[in-house]
Amino acid sequence: MKELIVILAIAGLTFRLAKPIALRFSADADFLRRRNVWFALTIIAFLSPNFWIFALFAVPIYVWMGRKDSNPIAAYLLLLHVVPPVSADLPAIGVGQLFSLDNYRLLSFCILIPVALRARRSIDRDRTARSRTTDLLLLAFIVVQCAGFVPPDLPNHVILQDSPTNLLRRAFLDFVDILVLYYAASRSCNDRRKIVDAEAAFCLSSGIMALVATFEHFKGWLLYTQLAVHWDPTDANYLMSWLLRGDSWLRAQASAGHALSLGFLLAIAFGFWLYLQSRAAALRMRLAIGIVFWLGMVATYSRGPWIGAVLMYLAYSALKPRAISRLFKAGFLMAIVLGLVSLSPTGEKMMTSLHVMGGQPDADFLYRQRLLDRSLELIRAHPIFGDQLAMQEMEDLRQGQGIIDIVNTYIGVLLFHGWLGLVLFLGFVLSAIMGVLRAAKAAISTDADWALLGFNISACVIGILFMLADCSLIFGAEKMFYLLIALAAAYARRGKQFTSDIPAPQPVRLSEPRPRNGAKAIPASSGTSRRSQEQQA
Repeated sequence: MKELIVILAIAGLTFRLAKPIALRFSADADFLRRRNVWFALTIIAFLSPNFWIFALFAVPIYVWMGRKDSNPIAAYLLLLHVVPPVSADLPAIGVGQLFSLDNYRLLSFCILIPVALRARRSIDRDRTARSRTTDLLLLAFIVVQCAGFVPPDLPNHVILQDSPTNLLRRAFLDFVDILVLYYAASRSCNDRRKIVDAEAAFCLSSGIMALVATFEHFKGWLLYTQLAVHWDPTDANYLMSWLLRGDSWLRAQASAGHALSLGFLLAIAFGFWLYLQSRAAALRMRLAIGIVFWLGMVATYSRGPWIGAVLMYLAYSALKPRAISRLFKAGFLMAIVLGLVSLSPTGEKMMTSLHVMGGQPDADFLYRQRLLDRSLELIRAHPIFGDQLAMQEMEDLRQGQGIIDIVNTYIGVLLFHGWLGLVLFLGFVLSAIMGVLRAAKAAISTDADWALLGFNISACVIGILFMLADCSLIFGAEKMFYLLIALAAAYARRGKQFTSDIPAPQPVRLSEPRPRNGAKAIPASSGTSRRSQEQQA
């Protein structure tokens, strides 16, 4: 109950202060409904003895939200981390469990699948709104993932064998976790208002998590861990969630499930805010919200998201008009901020932890170097399709926690799916970026705000591409990665319609000579030459 009181107090203050800004992007009825549902689900979660009691109340609420909200993707983003990603096994007859269920999949079943079905019916009437390249690359990547079975890294080192039913399970879960999310967001966010509303809703939920993370760091008290352990005492993710950087720096995680996942989410929220802040009323409010996101990122002590957020800021400045002057101002501002931060005790610890700033490599950094060297050896042995049993050959890298921590997404794809998987994965992302940039540049002379939104989405994707080298797609990081690419695809598709709606410039016509002495002008379309027309006039 103590954790619940603190969380409600922090969230209540956040909703109250953020309401005037949030109403600039969303309807008043939608904001009130989302806020009330967030509070109701939080209270239900802390009063529920297990996940299934929470799901009993959450399912009808989610279904109702998906029908009532004018932009269900924004409601999905606000409720994405209303509770930690604790999973419960769904039992089945004849097998131990069918698959695990968590809040992400509850939202997918109750909100995203109905949205995708409605979008499918509407898109059938509008064949011009399809973006096939990005869709096909994602589908091909998922097929490669499903075809290559990677056995789970079990404690007893037993290699589970694949089966047709397991293949169907993988395909179904990839459909629910990835394809439905991408399809629903890329098809339903089909105009500027919905894309901006989705970004604002995610910033609002991230603001709550940032303040919770700041409290957790300075108080030394993780607010959601007891709830997770109460629901599932055997879940190792939460039994080992009290992570420290160094000797005494507690890494906050709020309801994101892990400190690295929280840092990933807050970096994206900061990237969204770079565009949304242009509609904030006061300069102090813009700075205050940006500082809140950075306080949350610092509390996670995840170095990859720090650099990713800086890259988003620089990329957004570089893509906008007058890039050179904006980059100069951005660099000057960053130098001032870094100078001020380095004077504080917290800033000194941050600087020494960054190896690019002259810090000493720690055990985590050295482990990742060993992991990279060992992985490259295995990749050279199986370059095209990867080695699905690569974990069995990396026993020398098993940590004290009993796991082989492959935190680099690109290395993970190369290890298990080879260059074929990595080409499809990067092609899916780069295809979305190119579509956004093409549409934004085409609209910069006619609608500057629409172009800035495209540049902002591109900058966030660029930052994510860097962060994936230091983060695996787990928990909310996976959801936001695919959802951001979906927003990019939606923008590119809408951009094609936007540019097609702009009338083509008319050719310049020479004015006809004015007739003199009352003579009538002869139309230029007649067979008479212009010289003879002028003589007759």
